[in-house]
Amino acid sequence: MSELPDTWTAATLADVSYLNPGWDNALEDDTIISFVPMSAAEAGTGRLDVSATRSVREVKNGFTRFQDGDVLFAKITPSMENGKVVVAWNLRGGFGAGTTEFHVVRTHGGILSEYILYFLLQEGFRREARMHMKGVAGQLRVPIEFLADALLPLPPLPEQHRIVAAIEEQFTRLDVAVAALKRVQANLKRYRASVLKAACQGRLVPTEAELARAEGREYEPASQPVAFGDAVLLDYKIPDGWMLKTIGEITEIIIDCPHSTPEWTEMGKVCLRTTQFRPGRLDLSEVRYVSGETYARRISRGKPKARDVLYSREGGILGIACQVPVGVDLCLGQRMMLLRAGKQALPEYIMHLLNSPFILARVKSLTGGSASPHLNVGDVKRFTVPLPSVVEQQRIVDEIERLLSVAEEVEETVEQQLAHAERLRQAILKRAFEGKLVPQDPNDEPAEKLLEQIRVERQAQTKFARMKSKRR
Repeated sequence: MSELPDTWTAATLADVSYLNPGWDNALEDDTIISFVPMSAAEAGTGRLDVSATRSVREVKNGFTRFQDGDVLFAKITPSMENGKVVVAWNLRGGFGAGTTEFHVVRTHGGILSEYILYFLLQEGFRREARMHMKGVAGQLRVPIEFLADALLPLPPLPEQHRIVAAIEEQFTRLDVAVAALKRVQANLKRYRASVLKAACQGRLVPTEAELARAEGREYEPASQPVAFGDAVLLDYKIPDGWMLKTIGEITEIIIDCPHSTPEWTEMGKVCLRTTQFRPGRLDLSEVRYVSGETYARRISRGKPKARDVLYSREGGILGIACQVPVGVDLCLGQRMMLLRAGKQALPEYIMHLLNSPFILARVKSLTGGSASPHLNVGDVKRFTVPLPSVVEQQRIVDEIERLLSVAEEVEETVEQQLAHAERLRQAILKRAFEGKLVPQDPNDEPAEKLLEQIRVERQAQTKFARMKSKRR
């Protein structure tokens, strides 16, 4: 911890708060209280949805208990790393219960809950917490001992108020900017969908039939009726000269990923994760590796080649298609598949089809409502898609890439600005807990006296509790 201002002191979190204390009062079974699952906590903002309710009877066992003013700290990956830390205010009846993956921090008098919230939201604190997590891969948790021993820079109470007010003022301005950037992202997403929809409907470039009529030559008409694979009709008429084919018919091979967790190594061959998938692009800015032996096992069904289509088929990143870039040896991780185009279709055209709103709607119909959405290889093979000639596919692909390249440049700028906003947010927190965000007031009572007062009050409470226990 860096040198603190004169009126500040250092204390552990256990010195100034109660950890996982439960409810102060016993509640009747029929009492209705707030219910807070992990999804109710918004990552990185401190905001919490407390609208859901349950009776005390329903949460008597197997749930974390808290009350108004308590700080909830997500202790499990990835929620902890994403910054799910909130203050529970406006709970139904002042009490709540929720997932056991929250640690509860109840501040002592003289310590603001919001001050603790912002301390725990620091990226540096979460990075250190990550180093102390315990458990198995994918289920790591921050132990309560780490929170108890965490060293807190403690200013006087009036300065805590000034710090919290300054943070919230600056965060409010950042939130306005971030909201505007996210609106741009949403508009770009709609724009991309409209381009792909027009491409699939034959409205993006002149069709072969239109060119043939203009040039006074013949063209091959469609030879199949307009119907989707599982008897679901398209909502438009395919252009003259196009056909309907299934993905299985226009691909040479479809390879499912190995159903095993990769054994990661520091160096070696690149092994993909679906978190690297972007619509139309594979992000290799951060990669993970496997050994040569593991790589050989994972390509035993087929080695990925340049321009092969990658498709995420499971989990939160479902239904995203991109391609294997040129000059990279890689293997498939989990929750993905690989498609290799046949002679009837260009791989880029297949990729754009899979990212189109028609296929995404099909994916949604197959997986809607599932807690763990996933597609089977057979589902993907049966996707029915509109198919023009290869020559026309090339014109469509060229136009898609021309239009989307502009959108990608804008999106990259937006992502950079969002990252910059997050860096600013963390810089504000860093300055706050170094005592550099607001000026100190020499008239404030030193925090050491506040800390001593807390110690005295806690000793008195402990003594009273012991006497009460003896009388019982």
